[in-house]
Amino acid sequence: MTLPPELLVADVPQAPPPVATGRDRRGAGRVRVVLRRFLANRGAAAGALVILALFVLAFAGPHLTRWSYASVDYEAIRTPPGAAHWWGTNAIGQDVFAQTVRGLQKSLLIGLLVALFSTGAASLVGACAGYFGGWTDRVLMFLVDLLLVFPGFLVIAIVSPRLKSAGWIAFVGLLALFGWMITARVVRSMTLSLRDRDFVRAARFMGLHPFRVIVRHILPNVASFLIIDATIQVGGAVMSETGLSYFGFGVQPPDVSLGTLIADGTNSALTFPWMFFFAAGLLVVFVLAVNLVGDGLRDALDPTSDRARRRARRRTRRAAGRTGAAEAAGAAGAGDDRAEATA
Repeated sequence: MTLPPELLVADVPQAPPPVATGRDRRGAGRVRVVLRRFLANRGAAAGALVILALFVLAFAGPHLTRWSYASVDYEAIRTPPGAAHWWGTNAIGQDVFAQTVRGLQKSLLIGLLVALFSTGAASLVGACAGYFGGWTDRVLMFLVDLLLVFPGFLVIAIVSPRLKSAGWIAFVGLLALFGWMITARVVRSMTLSLRDRDFVRAARFMGLHPFRVIVRHILPNVASFLIIDATIQVGGAVMSETGLSYFGFGVQPPDVSLGTLIADGTNSALTFPWMFFFAAGLLVVFVLAVNLVGDGLRDALDPTSDRARRRARRRTRRAAGRTGAAEAAGAAGAGDDRAEATA
């Protein structure tokens, strides 16, 4: 006698659902707390929305117009903003909107990649120098000091034109090469204070590989600083790229960036302002938004900072004021009721 297939399937024991561990719950709880603190900071929330809007503009903007950043309209030379060209045209008839969103896209990509590479290099070098000590520390810190001595702007200005055939990726590598040393020294000092903690010593006595200890126990405890530093590095990298491209040492024609657009429109800033102020305005807005987000992340990830403590005290005073006003209103109402009862 054979049983129906549905009974056979029903008799098969099912695997128990996965249970969240204490570490997972603690991690999720910390993320929620940090997110709540970040969103409570109105300036940081506004900065994050502005950055999101700029990214949408940079990557969706080229699809909103029929003009390419390289196309030329010979019938519209230096025309002001209008229906045909939303942000006007430049000296050779190229659409300013198409060129600006293309330049914004390029500058944002360069800023993100430079921040990613420089923060990754700084975290690895600083953590290894602080954890291993000895000759490893001396060699790595000598390399850091050596790179700090070199004038990064001058070196990039000399080398970048010779790497024109490699494209803007080589330019990203040059910017990242001279942008990680200070962060590495900070990570090293934080690692020196962490390597003698009980949880790090326990992991070392358990026989874990040193790099596993660094990845699993050292870097997660300096992640707050690295997140803040990477956020600010994006703005700094965009400013560096803009400055170098302004002087002709960054992104090379026919490609464009915010720096090249600002350089091309500088001479026409007063006579044809749309050729200059759109690119310059986006640059200023982006850098201000990044600084607001960096300050908000610092307050959210480090509740012991002075600004976070002041904000918490203001919230406490406002809550105490509302509570006192409610208690006073209740007492006044009770007094009126007793007066009416006596009358």
